[in-house]
Amino acid sequence: MKDILALMLVGLFLLTGVGVGFAETLTTDVAVIGAGGSGLAAAVTAAEGGAKVILFEKQAYTGGTSLHFQGTFAAGSEMQRQRYIGYTTDEAFKNFMDYSHWRANPRLVRAFVNESPGTIEWLQKQGVEFLDATINMPDGIRVYHTVKGNGTAVVKALVDKAKEKGVDIRLATPVTKLIKEGGRIVGVIAEKDGKTIETRAKAVVIATGGYGNNKEWIKKYTGFDLDVNMIPIAQVGKQGDGIRMAWEAGGDEQGTGVLLGMRIGPFGPGVSFGNSLECASAQPNLWVNHRGERFCDEALHFNDAVLGVVAAAEQGGYSYTIFDETIKAEMATKGIDRGLANANPPGKRLTTFDADFRNAVEKGNVNIHVADSVEGLAGKIGVDPAVLKKTVEEYNGFCEKGRDEFFAKDRKYLKPLRGPRFYAIKSWAIFLGTLGGIKTNEAMEVVDKKGKPIPGLYAAGSDVGGLYGDTYPMEGTSGAASAFALTSGRMAGKSLLRYIGQR
Repeated sequence: MKDILALMLVGLFLLTGVGVGFAETLTTDVAVIGAGGSGLAAAVTAAEGGAKVILFEKQAYTGGTSLHFQGTFAAGSEMQRQRYIGYTTDEAFKNFMDYSHWRANPRLVRAFVNESPGTIEWLQKQGVEFLDATINMPDGIRVYHTVKGNGTAVVKALVDKAKEKGVDIRLATPVTKLIKEGGRIVGVIAEKDGKTIETRAKAVVIATGGYGNNKEWIKKYTGFDLDVNMIPIAQVGKQGDGIRMAWEAGGDEQGTGVLLGMRIGPFGPGVSFGNSLECASAQPNLWVNHRGERFCDEALHFNDAVLGVVAAAEQGGYSYTIFDETIKAEMATKGIDRGLANANPPGKRLTTFDADFRNAVEKGNVNIHVADSVEGLAGKIGVDPAVLKKTVEEYNGFCEKGRDEFFAKDRKYLKPLRGPRFYAIKSWAIFLGTLGGIKTNEAMEVVDKKGKPIPGLYAAGSDVGGLYGDTYPMEGTSGAASAFALTSGRMAGKSLLRYIGQR
C-alpha cells in the first residue's frame, strides 16, 4: 500500500511540479521549440490566430541559421507576376519531384509549393522588404526573392510581431523532453539556470534546426567526419534535440542524412566571408584534388547543391582552385564569372586580391599559395609535381582547342594557365545545415511509423524530412531551405489552430 501511495505522489509531483525542483509550471495553448525562422513563423501564425504562445530557444538569441539567408524561394508570387515571370506552382512541384526521382513526399511538396507565394505576401505584411525576384545561377528560373537586410531583417520583423502579439519568448531555455499522455503531446519540459520548467500546452511545434553540430549523427547518417572532411557553416548548438524528442515520442524518421552542401574556401587567418580570396576560389578555373588531378567540370560551381556532392566525394573533402597571373589580372579588370552572395555578383572586380593575399599570408594562413612554376606550386600543396604538371598541360591543351575532352566544360570558362606566377587556394566541402529527420504529413503533423499523426505534435523547418530526395535541389527551386523554414512554420501554425479549436 505504501508503494502504491508513493507512486501516486510521484505522479502528482510530475503533473503539478510541486516538490521536484520546477522553477515554474506554465500553461499555454502552444509551445514552440526553437526561435529560428520556422519557429518564429509558427509562433507568429499561431498568435495571429488568437492562441497563447510560449517560444523556447536554446541559444541566448533568436534567428538561428535564418539570420544568414539572403533570398528565398516562391512560385507564383505577386513579385514574379509583376515581372512577367510565368513560373507556376505546378512547374515547381514537378521540378522538386523529378529532381528527387519522386523520393520526396509529394503531398508535402505540393502543400509547400502552393503556400510559398503566400509566405512572401505574409512577410511583406510583417514589414519585410523584398528587393527582386531574381536568380542565383546562370539561366536559372527567377524564383529567388532577395531580401533587404537579408535574413536578419526577416528575423527582426518576426520577433517584433511576436512580441506585439504577446508571444512569451524564453531565451537560453532549452526544451529537453515532450510530455505525452494518453497518446497525445500535452506539453514540454525545459531547463533554465539549472532548474526545470514544466509547460502544459494543447499543441507543440518542433523547430530546432537539425543536427549540424552532432558529430555522432553526422557520421552515422552521412558518413562524414564533422570538422574533418565536412565543415559546418553557421551551425551553433544544433544537436538534433527536436528530432530526438520526436522519435522518443513515437515519430517516424524521414530524410535523415540530407545535407545542404557547397564547396568554399579558403578558411583561416585573414579571410572573411565573401572577400576576394573566397571569390577567386569559387571561380570555374582549374580545380585539382589531393592527387593534383581534375575531378569535375569546374562550372558545376554555379549549382552549389550538385557541387557540394562532388566536393564531398573527394578524399579529405578538400580540393584546390588553380589559376595564374593572367587570370588573376582578368578577375581584377573584367570581374568574376561566378557570383558569391549578393555582395559579389558576376562582374565584381577583385581589385583587393593582392592586398588580401598578403594580409592572409602575414597572418599565417596556410591555405593559400603562390609559386613561380607549376612544379613549385605542387610542392607547396603537397602533390606530385609530375602529376600537377601533366594536369596543367592537358588542361591548357583543352583551352587551346576550345573543347574540354574530359568533362565538357563550357568553352567560355576554359582559360589556360601560362604563368609567370601560379596560385592555389584550398577549398572544402561544407554544409549549411541538415535537411531532415522527422516525418510529417502535409499538415506538418508528426506521424508515427504507421503514418498516423501524433495528436498535438507538429514539426517545421530543417528538422523535417520529405521535401528532398538525397540532395538539395536548385533548378527552379533556389532558396528552398529558407522558404521551407518559413512556410512550414506557417503551415504548422495554421494546422495547430484547427486542432486546438481556434479556427
